[in-house]
Parts: sequence; C-alpha cells; structure tokens
Amino acid sequence: MRRMSSSRPNTEQGSLLTTMLMLITAFAILGLAVGTMIITTLNTAVRAQNSETAFNAAEAGLNYYLWHLNHAPNDHKDGTGAPASPGTLGYGPYTHDYNDLSGNRLGEFTLYILPGASGSTTVTVRSIGKVDSYPSATRTVEARIGAPSFSVYAVAGNTALWFGNTESTSGPVHSNVGVKMDGSNTDQVTSANTSYTVPSWSGPGAGTTKPGVWCDTAITSPVNCNTRSKTSWSYPVPAVDFNKLSGDLCALKKIATNNNAANACSLSPSRTAGYVPRVSTSYSSTVGYLITLNDNGTYNLEQVTNERDNRANYSLALTKTLVQSNITIPSNQVIFVEDNVWVRTAGPNGFDGRVTIASARLAVSGDTEAIIADDILYDDKYNGNDSIGIIAESNVEVAPYAGAPVEINAALISQTGSVGIRRQYNGTSTYVTGYPLSSQGLTFFGSLASNQTWTWSVQLCGSVNNASCWAGYRYTSTNYDENLRYSPPPNFPVTSSFDILSWREVLTTP
Repeated sequence: MRRMSSSRPNTEQGSLLTTMLMLITAFAILGLAVGTMIITTLNTAVRAQNSETAFNAAEAGLNYYLWHLNHAPNDHKDGTGAPASPGTLGYGPYTHDYNDLSGNRLGEFTLYILPGASGSTTVTVRSIGKVDSYPSATRTVEARIGAPSFSVYAVAGNTALWFGNTESTSGPVHSNVGVKMDGSNTDQVTSANTSYTVPSWSGPGAGTTKPGVWCDTAITSPVNCNTRSKTSWSYPVPAVDFNKLSGDLCALKKIATNNNAANACSLSPSRTAGYVPRVSTSYSSTVGYLITLNDNGTYNLEQVTNERDNRANYSLALTKTLVQSNITIPSNQVIFVEDNVWVRTAGPNGFDGRVTIASARLAVSGDTEAIIADDILYDDKYNGNDSIGIIAESNVEVAPYAGAPVEINAALISQTGSVGIRRQYNGTSTYVTGYPLSSQGLTFFGSLASNQTWTWSVQLCGSVNNASCWAGYRYTSTNYDENLRYSPPPNFPVTSSFDILSWREVLTTP
C-alpha cells in the first residue's frame, strides 16, 4: 500500500512546470503587447511630429506668398511669368524648400495661386507641405489673401460726416474726423478721433466738442438717440489714407494705356477702348465725355461740349456728339478719361459686367469731375457679377437733372473733392431745386469715399415739403454692396497692405 504514494512528487512537479510555462507565456504575451504598444506609440509620435512639420511647411508657404504680394501685388505667378493660364487650382505648381533655422532642408511647400475676379485684390493661395524624412506626411492649407480697398466702406470720409434722421445706411461707416449718426445704421461706425469739433453745417451741436461718434439726443424718431444701441460705434481707429489716391490714378492710367513707363502719366496718347484723351488743353467744367454703359459688355462714348444743368434730364442738359457706339470694355476693365466724365447706364436692364472709370487730367492742368447724369443700375444687383467703379480727381456729383427717384449702383471715390449732390447751378450762387417727397428719394447701393464733405441733401429753409428748401434729396437710403468687401471694381485703390482674410486646412490634396 505504501508504494501507491510514491507518484505524488511527480504530479506536483508536473503542476509546477505547467504553471511556470503558463506564466512565461503570459509574460511573453504581455511583453509582446507592451512592445507593440511602444512601437505603435513611437510610430504615432514620429508620424504626428512629421505631420506637424508638414503643416508648418504649408503655413510657411502662405506666409511667403503674403510677403510676396505685399511687394508685388499683381504677381500671381510667383515671379516666374508662367504658366500662361491658370489650372483648376490657379497658377502653379511653384515649389520651394522648407528649411530649419540653420538652413538645413526639412522638406518643401508647393503653391497654387488663384486670382479673384478681374481687377480684384483677393487671391486664393493653396500651400501643400511635405517632409523629406517622412514622405507620407502631407498637409494642405488654403487662405484667401487680400488688401482692403476703399470699397470696404459704405461711406468713408476724410472730413466729418452727418447722417440726418431721414437718412439710413447699411454697411460700415468711417470718418477720419468724426460722425454724427442721427439716422439708422446696421454696421460698424468708426472715427479716427476720440473727439472732434462739430462743423457748422451739422445742425444741433455745431461748434461743440463731441465724441468721435455720437447722435443728437433730441432725435427720437425714427431712431431714438437715447435708447439706440451704440455697441457698433468705435473710436479712435486708424485713419484711411486719401493721399495715396493720386498715385492710384496714375496707376490706372498706366493700366488703361498699357504703358508702365516712368513718364506714362504725363503723355496724351490717341483714343483707345481703354483711354479717352482730353477735349482741349484748356479746362472747362462743362466739357468732357458722356459714357453710357450698356447691358452687353460695351459702352457708348459721346463728346460733351456744354452742360446746362437747370434742364429736366441729361438729354436736354448736355450738348453732345456721338464718338462711337458699342465699344467693347477692355480686357483689363479700366477706362481712363483725361477730362470730365458723365456716366449713366442704358435701358431698364442696367450694366452687365465689371468696369472702373477714372477721370483725371494728369497730362495737363485742371481737376476733373465725374457727374452722375442718370440712373446707374446693375443687371445683376446682388450676386456680385456686376460692379462699376467711378473715381474722380475732384468731385463725384449727382447732377440736378439726374431726376427723382434716382438709383445709383456703384463704388465712388473723390481724390480731392466731395461725393454728393451738386449744390448750386453752374456759374451761379443759386441753389439747385431739390426733391422733398419720400417718393422722390435717392437710393444708393455700393460704396463711397469722399475726401471733402459728403451729402445727398442740404436743407435750406424750414418748410420741409417745399422743393426750394432742399438742394438734393430729403429722403435717402445708402446701402452697402457686401460683394465689394472682397471683390471691388477692377484695379480699385486699396487702403492698406495685403493680409490673410480667411484660412482653412484642406483635408484632400490634388
């Protein structure tokens, strides 16, 4: 019977061996798992680090082209001049090294540059970053880069502004002096000054010191000055530089004449679709050209030899002779007139296209004006396809014979003068007869920048329904064309340098 107990040690040894094998296997599995996890974590870290490096390379590409545009604002081909036409993503590809601080190459970025609408200051830049040591790490970013033009404002003034309580405005308003906002507004109202002395023509409060933006507390209708929201009023803010407009007019003449020579602005070449020479070496405020913009991408040109601004409409007011009909708008979409220019659109459809009309006598003496002779309308008012820019060396005026009601769709700039209504008839001290009724209002859709006083109306006496008590329009509506914010008229003057307007990462690459 004792022999039967001799097998127990073998059984115990077998159990111990099995347990040890199980433990070894478990540790091996655990070690493998830990090793795999460590390797995976290291790979993930390496991949993440290289992905971040690729992202930094892509961002470096955007920053590089932002710098490039601030030095060559019209170059969309990275200084290469090629290719001749853009692809789907724009001009490119343009590849540059991406180096560390010591100058060692880490990878590269590849750029595609897509210009905005013709003459626009906006450019879409796509940048693809890659890393040499980890080719699969690729990141793509895209930015919209642009320089704000004068058309970023509904109204911009180099002098004080006053919106009466019968005048409404939408869109940003700015003055380099101060703003009296008695009317309704829907956007930012800014002034370059903390306070200013209110001019004599600004009604109650004239001659006193007021904040950069303010309203008359006596105004309670249609907007109550005492209870209205003023959160969108800001002052002081940086001023808008009107002085640079002189150089911009010269630049527009060079574009219109396709001549970048140093003396191009002092020359008087022959007439082309983009350039209209002066009528005479001597200057007269009643002589120049009438441009009628058509709905088919063309314009009609008539020479004006006299203006009698007390007549009922432009046909009776202007003595004119046809020069040419249906002139095709130039491909650069700029028309430079070396004399006064009257502007209107033809027919009920309005103008279909994009154009900037500049008026200045740069080759001879005399400061020119741009006169709105009739309605100026867009064929497509709200989608941004149509735009008209009008820039004058001196005043941009709404003529008395433009009629009422009148509608103006345009971006307007006066370099040294005023934007607004003509106050007195030519050669007289007699104020023009105005339009006092709500059915005779002026509707403005676009943007305006006035070096001197801006106004659509001047009240001359207390009988508010009497036409003789008004020069201009008692009831006005000034509406900002939001499409002008990033897509101004062709080659429109800018107020500052290029900046990144919007930014996004692109999750797919071409």
